Amino acid sequence: MTLTTDIPYAPRFDETRDFVHDRYTFGQYRFDQLNSDAFRTRIALRPVTVIRGAEAARMFYEDDRFGRDRAMPTSATHLLQDDDSVQSLSGRPHFHRKRMFVRMLSDDGAQDSLRRIFSEEWTDATRRWGGHTVLSDELTTILTRTAVRWAGIDVVGIDIPALGGQLESMLANAGRIGPGNWFSRTRRRRTESWAQELITRIRQHDLEVDPGSIVSTLAFYSNQDGHQLGVSDAATELINVLRPVVAIGRFLLFEAVALKQHPSLRHGLSGVGPYSAEIVSFVHEVRRFYPFFPAIGGTALRDFRWHGHDFSAGDWVLLDLYATNHDPATWHDPETFRPSRFNGWVGDPNTLVPEGGHTITGDRCPGERATITVMATALPLLLRMFRDFSVPDQDLRIDLRTFPAAPESGFILNRVLA
Repeated sequence: MTLTTDIPYAPRFDETRDFVHDRYTFGQYRFDQLNSDAFRTRIALRPVTVIRGAEAARMFYEDDRFGRDRAMPTSATHLLQDDDSVQSLSGRPHFHRKRMFVRMLSDDGAQDSLRRIFSEEWTDATRRWGGHTVLSDELTTILTRTAVRWAGIDVVGIDIPALGGQLESMLANAGRIGPGNWFSRTRRRRTESWAQELITRIRQHDLEVDPGSIVSTLAFYSNQDGHQLGVSDAATELINVLRPVVAIGRFLLFEAVALKQHPSLRHGLSGVGPYSAEIVSFVHEVRRFYPFFPAIGGTALRDFRWHGHDFSAGDWVLLDLYATNHDPATWHDPETFRPSRFNGWVGDPNTLVPEGGHTITGDRCPGERATITVMATALPLLLRMFRDFSVPDQDLRIDLRTFPAAPESGFILNRVLA
């Protein structure tokens, strides 16, 4: 594949319908068809350049070239990020708040806490599973409880099924247009009201929480000019901690699918430590191989030149994450699931971008370490699950034209009776 001064145009004048229909495969088809790692088209009549690959990810994230204003459809933004969240900011405000998130979510103590809480919730839940269990449904509850406790919030008094349903609805309907999306945005407002009341009670010292907890940090956080976040913004950022933890459930489903479909790998992982090289390689390959987020958008903040092509301030660019993770220029035989490709891997982090790419400061998605922690903790638990439960024949296909993607059956388990 090549990048040239003359970035080719996709065949159709406007490809909104194909973009909505093809989802994860939208870019990949066109990169191959046009023999280029970049192409231009229109989506909703708006000109856009779609790019893939490590060099593209590096360009997209480094040197503060792009902001997030008008970078994704409003229907998705209001469910997955919302206005005035860290993802919507640019420049110094974005840097200041993102550094807070990185410190809050990524330090060793936070990871130890997350690992312990998730293990407790998984163990407690599996004891209650009956003869027929749908893993996708159970994971929503397990991860909602995990997220709430990890944030430093007492689960007593919280309607976990309702909260989990609201968080899952945000994820499931972000890629939709119309009534499904509108209904989810209505449900999100209930979550916002709950989070705002929580933040208000903490600020008024009507609700005692650990001063070092995530929820306390957000409640009393001051931005770069020293002003405390508004209650609404603090509540939004709390949701932006809880919802991504629930989203990890899709990676856990993909881990289960991979273990089911590759029994030889299951045997090789039995008995190894939770953070062994084998476990970490398996986690990375799940994140690379399976579909998580299709693309991420950016709006150019200034004029710049890249590979002989001039970008102007305001230009819209989509970095295709799925196509980058399947780029044949980086990954040998990319459509084969092979964890051994990550044995001893010290490669360019811009080649593996399921949640986003590398930045010049070294920071990635603040939740990436938490994602890896949960996945690595879950893998030995999933291996044990294959001993305690049988996995009947079912539809484990993953439709790349559905966002967010997941196995069709939700992964059905039947308890093995002693």
